[in-house]
Amino acid sequence: MIGVTLLAFGLVLIVEGLVYALAPSLVESLLDRLRALPVEMRRNIGLGALALGLVLVWLGKLLGA
Repeated sequence: MIGVTLLAFGLVLIVEGLVYALAPSLVESLLDRLRALPVEMRRNIGLGALALGLVLVWLGKLLGA
């Protein structure tokens, strides 16, 4: 269980690191756009991402990961 958790965190850090390494100006632009959105919309985007992540984890476990 701990191994899977470490693997998941490692994969998240790899993806985050790639985004910042390959397109830092795009990240700044995206953050500016997010800052312009109302708080409630940002919260809904976060909840949608959370739900999508849960579905992906569930599908991964269902497929034998």
